[in-house]
Amino acid sequence: MFDGPEMRQLVNNEHIIGTMTELQKNAWLAFKDIVKHFLGNTRAQNYTEILQKLLESYKMLGCHMSIKLHFLHKKLADFPKNLGAVSDEKGERFHQDLKVMEVRYQGRWDVHMMADYCSSIKRECPQINYSRKRHKRNFYLNM
Repeated sequence: MFDGPEMRQLVNNEHIIGTMTELQKNAWLAFKDIVKHFLGNTRAQNYTEILQKLLESYKMLGCHMSIKLHFLHKKLADFPKNLGAVSDEKGERFHQDLKVMEVRYQGRWDVHMMADYCSSIKRECPQINYSRKRHKRNFYLNM
């Protein structure tokens, strides 16, 4: 996991691209596009195409989408417009939650782990107050 300064240092390294194959180079350039056009303070208009290009190039390398990346991909529309200016607190909490799941399930990613994670998210949601109140029924025994 990289933070901002480490990622900028890695992206600005010119020597790294000379050691790559063509597939690796495509994935690297797609990653650099994500850093430049999505992770900064401004988001490009075509950010979904840029992200799709990244996922396709990683798939060509034989990389499978991890549960973290799958979750972020499904919640893409919920990202704020200025992602770089937003605090990392929520992202850090997400990683901490998934770390607990990884330890609990010993690195296995399966349906049961995903269901456990989804139920933990649901439990954290506050109670919803509905506009219509449910009438409680009382049953009294006449003796």
